[in-house]
Amino acid sequence: MWYFAWILGVGFALLLAIMNAMWGENEEARIKSGRDE
Repeated sequence: MWYFAWILGVGFALLLAIMNAMWGENEEARIKSGRDE
């Protein structure tokens, strides 16, 4: 069952990378708009 843990780990890493990219884009837009809500 090593492949299950491997797929789970890779999937979690991809999810983390996608969330990080989305958060980074959001943070840039927030800084450019000049309002911090």
